Amino acid sequence: MLNRNSRKHLHFALGMLLVISMIMSMAYMIPSQVQATGEEKTFTVGFDAEFPPYGYKDTNGEYVGFDLDLAQEVCTRNGWTLKKQPIDWDFKDKELNSGSIDCIWNGFTIDGRENDYTWSVPYVDNSQVVVVKNGSPIKTLSDLKDKIVVVQADSSALAAFTGEDASDENKALAKSFKELQQVGDYNSAFLNLESGMVDAVCLDIGVANYQISSRGDTFIMLEEKVSSEKYGIGFKKGNTALKDEVEKTLLEMVNDGKFAEIAQKWHLEDSVCLKPTKTVTQKENRTFTVGFDAEFPPYGYKDTNGEYVGFDLDLAQEVCTRNGWTLKKQPIDWDFKDKELNSGSIDCIWNGFTIDGRENDYTWSTPYVDNSQVVVVKNGSPIKTLSDLKDKIVVVQADSSALAAFTGDDASDENKALAKSFKELQQVGDYNSAFLNLESGMVDAVCLDIGVANYQISSRGDTFIMLEEKVSSEKYGIGFKKGNTELRNAVQKTLIQMKNDGKFEEIAKKWGLETSICLSENDKYLDSETESSQTTPDTYKADKLTFGEILLQLLDGVWATLLIFFLTLLFSMPLGLLLTFIRMSRFKVVQWIARIYISIMRGTPLMLQLIVVFYAPYYIFNVSLGQDYRFYAVIIGFSLNYAAYFAEIFRAGIQSVPNGQREAASVLGYTKGQTFRKIIFPQMVKHILPPVTNEIITLVKDTSLAFVLTYIEMFTIAKQIAAAQANILPLFAAGLFYYVFNMLVAFVMEKVEKRLDYYR
Repeated sequence: MLNRNSRKHLHFALGMLLVISMIMSMAYMIPSQVQATGEEKTFTVGFDAEFPPYGYKDTNGEYVGFDLDLAQEVCTRNGWTLKKQPIDWDFKDKELNSGSIDCIWNGFTIDGRENDYTWSVPYVDNSQVVVVKNGSPIKTLSDLKDKIVVVQADSSALAAFTGEDASDENKALAKSFKELQQVGDYNSAFLNLESGMVDAVCLDIGVANYQISSRGDTFIMLEEKVSSEKYGIGFKKGNTALKDEVEKTLLEMVNDGKFAEIAQKWHLEDSVCLKPTKTVTQKENRTFTVGFDAEFPPYGYKDTNGEYVGFDLDLAQEVCTRNGWTLKKQPIDWDFKDKELNSGSIDCIWNGFTIDGRENDYTWSTPYVDNSQVVVVKNGSPIKTLSDLKDKIVVVQADSSALAAFTGDDASDENKALAKSFKELQQVGDYNSAFLNLESGMVDAVCLDIGVANYQISSRGDTFIMLEEKVSSEKYGIGFKKGNTELRNAVQKTLIQMKNDGKFEEIAKKWGLETSICLSENDKYLDSETESSQTTPDTYKADKLTFGEILLQLLDGVWATLLIFFLTLLFSMPLGLLLTFIRMSRFKVVQWIARIYISIMRGTPLMLQLIVVFYAPYYIFNVSLGQDYRFYAVIIGFSLNYAAYFAEIFRAGIQSVPNGQREAASVLGYTKGQTFRKIIFPQMVKHILPPVTNEIITLVKDTSLAFVLTYIEMFTIAKQIAAAQANILPLFAAGLFYYVFNMLVAFVMEKVEKRLDYYR
């Protein structure tokens, strides 16, 4: 028994426990949006995380979907923080009533639940449909008699068959089923259907379309619909204040086109039923094609989901949304941007595109970003100022503002002198290659746009730092084809509207560029319709190179191309012969090693192999081999690749020699070595000449891949001249070289083949 003291302590402890429990319960009962302080609110959306396309977990482990995108936009416009709360669908009412979520927003059917929640206006017209396996004998709803049909628990499909408001026709149909099963999610339903455990699945048409498109041609949808319904957002009964705020924002999104944009993204544009509350001016239905460099974050690049994203692409999408246009994101080779624009395959170049130095080359928008060229070095580098770059290797992107800042006609005398002090000014095709070179110690510094520099530094941890001194400053604009002022004006007008209503700054803030924006409606265009015609033909022709001058410039790269060609042949053919012997060895282990090597070399791109050969010593073994290794990496990569192809050709040639030749040689007393040298090898050479010729011709053309390691060869120079001249003639000149050289190769190999053709 407890004494009085002990009982007092026990009563006190129980009392405290009760008080704590009451406080915790009260805190739990407070709606989540009220928990926020000041203007910052947390808007907690409850959803079924297995209900695509409305809400689900994608391959990156992120919760995504149509309804979640709508909720995010509502939060963005209201300055709230969105909390995506996956819930057990069977416990949705308990979650809502307890205050742990603010609403149920997940393809949530109003029909039959009108009095259970405070509802937003309907925003999606939905239908219940039936999905069966492709080839199933079920063609109509009546064919479901004596069949097993599966639905999600507490779903609209279940209500359509068994709910109080279910039609007599549907109730009778359900009674005809052999069984009406319930599952917790649609993934289980489709697994059951695919395995033959059930005959049909009944579900929402949006989810059905998603599941069918995601699973190939395994399933089909019946034409007849079971029922129709509307989706809304369900709030706790009586919470009209929050409902009104969300609904008001949704209508704003409908009016400015954002709602339709999100619906189109999830292929639900045909199901939207929320209509604008004001008259929307009929807009031009056109496709707006934006050309951009897909390796230029944060302005435009491919993200981890394989989508093209970026600051400029977000601006372009908003411009299209407001004008009723369809945006087409067109990645382009930056060296061919002018050809893409002038041929009409793109409408503009919108990708951190520098106006300075190009004022008369395009019809420009007004500047919208103030940009600077900066230098990035490795953290801990002795380079602290621009003057420290003397005798150092600096890398820039080909045809970039950084290159122009050092070598362009408008480059300052100070920058030209600085460039002359470098040990070397290298060019690469993209900034990822530039930073790989910098990290591996192959170059000492990278010069690039400050926005890109900030992105790269933040993305790569504390590996790099930016020098305080700037190389130059410039402005970004949107470049249209010369004279296309009509389209430029339409885009410019929309950008100004976005600036005035805050959308432009919102997008800039998303990409960390808010301090760089400079868009102003007071800016003057850099060219007008009258100015666009001021360039005279004589002035234009004076800067053009003749075909002969182009050929002379290409000679600088011809030597590099020929060097790659001859050294690759010199090393790859003996190595290929060695691989052939290993591949034909009697020792299985050795034989398999050769087979695996050949499989890898022939099964992966040569470009990838060059990158691995060049960067692997540093990134795998932490060994920096210095700048001279670049050329050696090219030769090693090419030789290893072509050796694999030659090995299989040699093996086929050896095996084509009849065994009787070996037996005859043995009878004559030849050793194995003598047999190979004097009998097998000559016949092998004769047999393999045609396929070897093909490989040699391919090698001539493959030399252009050396640029992936910033090794400048002839085709790279041709692309650079073509970009500078805005003319395709240099590429034709390069093509002429390849063709002539390959004709010589084919001629020589044909002569050799005839010399060896002893027998007809």
